Amino acid sequence: MDNDLDHRFDKSRREFLQKAVTTTTIAGIGASGVGVAADKENNGQAPIKGDPFTLGVASGDPLPDSVVLWTRLAPEPLSEDGGMPDRQVPVQWNIATDKDMTKTVGKGNVKAHPEYAHSVHIDVKGLDADTEYYYQFKVGPNRSPVGRTKTAPGEGADVDELKFAFTSCQNYPYGHYTAYDHLADEDLDLAIQLGDYLYEGDAQGSLDRGHEPPREIESLSDYRIREAQYKTDSNLQDAHAAFPWLVTWDDHEVENNYADATSENNDPTEEFLERRANAYQAYFEHQPLRPSRMPNGPNLPLYRRFTFGDLAEFNVLDTRQYRDDQVSSSEEAADPGRTILGDEQEDWLVDGLHKSTSQWNVLANQVPFVATDENPNPDVQNFGGGDKWDGYRADRERLLDVMAADSDLNPVVITGDVHRNYAYNIKADFSDPNSETVGTEYVGTSISSFGDGSGLTQYGPSLGEPWQRFFNDKRGYVRCTITPEQWQTDYRVVSTVEEPEASVSTIASFTTDAGDPGADLASERPAESQQSAVEITEIRPDQNGDLNNEFATVRNTGDTPIDFSGYIISFEAGSQNYTFGDFILGAGETVTVRNGTGEDTESTLYADFGGPVLNNSNPDTVLVANDEGVVLAEGSYLPV
Repeated sequence: MDNDLDHRFDKSRREFLQKAVTTTTIAGIGASGVGVAADKENNGQAPIKGDPFTLGVASGDPLPDSVVLWTRLAPEPLSEDGGMPDRQVPVQWNIATDKDMTKTVGKGNVKAHPEYAHSVHIDVKGLDADTEYYYQFKVGPNRSPVGRTKTAPGEGADVDELKFAFTSCQNYPYGHYTAYDHLADEDLDLAIQLGDYLYEGDAQGSLDRGHEPPREIESLSDYRIREAQYKTDSNLQDAHAAFPWLVTWDDHEVENNYADATSENNDPTEEFLERRANAYQAYFEHQPLRPSRMPNGPNLPLYRRFTFGDLAEFNVLDTRQYRDDQVSSSEEAADPGRTILGDEQEDWLVDGLHKSTSQWNVLANQVPFVATDENPNPDVQNFGGGDKWDGYRADRERLLDVMAADSDLNPVVITGDVHRNYAYNIKADFSDPNSETVGTEYVGTSISSFGDGSGLTQYGPSLGEPWQRFFNDKRGYVRCTITPEQWQTDYRVVSTVEEPEASVSTIASFTTDAGDPGADLASERPAESQQSAVEITEIRPDQNGDLNNEFATVRNTGDTPIDFSGYIISFEAGSQNYTFGDFILGAGETVTVRNGTGEDTESTLYADFGGPVLNNSNPDTVLVANDEGVVLAEGSYLPV
């Protein structure tokens, strides 16, 4: 980054930070925060009109003796200034050991500054380790909701169990936050948000949850309004108030697929860094991050580490701020000089893994770590490039070497981004599926992005990912329970995000035993997924625009007819799905589903997707699933 440009962004904010952050000690509890000690309430100014706590409260980044408390004052959250006056506003905070807030252990006063959208970040110090606390803010006669938080266990403490959940990808217009409604009811020590907390585009959707402002956002005011809009969701507020959070970002908090100072739209560097500075400041203003994380212009030091006794250490990564630009080819991606972490963050991560004494070592990460073979020919392997770790091969290989070298490391990667649930075995060498398994990756689906999804569920390996153990395309969150002996992952999915209310269920559970990396199915596998009489016999991709010649053919290889009513044939592994109506596939018979139009017959049906779907793009596969969405067969075609 240009040092002069960096300096111009940084100078005024550094000066403000120096003036704004103080530390006080009250009732034996230390606290540092954005603000200065307040004197007379309101300083003789007119009181705030309306409820200033429309965005709720949150806590985060728990340490054994400290936790961050957050709120932002915004009686009119979707207005440019949040409905707040252009002056500092006194805020009282209180932390107690009971939800009625009668057993106070610490309290204090700060001022919320208009320069930071009247957000408040209190780093409360001197707390007891592994202890549940409750907190509340007060402005004039207005009191915030009461939040619950919890400190981390002490360094080296024996910890029998840790429960946490992780989420990602919560596109506001495309779904209600029904998953957060249920997440808030979970008995957890911690929650982790892995990125795409908001989306920067102009989408409006069809659920009366259209983006504000109704355009792609770029200015600081725009990002503030968009952050606030997401925070107005009551389910999200409840989840934030229920337990402490660790947060990190991916790309949509700024712009889709940006890489360091490179814009996807090839905007001039200086213009894009100004946009990034706006986005980073608004992100800080709306998250429970320590004041020490306050951004300096387009820079915000987000990667950090949290240790929970002797049980688990979480390395919260930032795979966006320091990465090289994406490339498309496998040859470019294999360049040993390419990085997704940046040298400083990679050194920090590797050094931390080498020094760790924790039983479980977690990489809280944005994009899929495991490889995907983009060539369906079993004799040819191509991991391609792109936005995932596939595009940054050298960084991944160095981490794989670290994992392989220490049998006591028990590495687990938790991931968001792709709007689907996956369980993976991490291989020492992805070019050899039979190589040693050195770690485990659990990928979580979206909260709402892409709407309800297809509901498809696949057990076992896929053609492009033989290390896959599970795939599911519904919405929800991932709940994890860790003990010294075992890690359990529960994939919690909701019935819908297209209605305000939904049920929740565990669609599958996996375990990883300490000292034995890899994901093992712990829940019952549907019997029909283990042995099926359904076979895909032919797949033809798009051919010169003639959609009628783009098709897949399925055969019943059994001795009895199969009722295909409600079965799904999925092109490109979920991008386009055709659902069968009343249809019986006789023993030994075939049915062909063509993309184009025509009159259905007993052996040919027409999907009419309106455009090519088998278009030589990853993953080049077709799935057949039963009426419960369980995948029965998978096939691929060779690119033409």
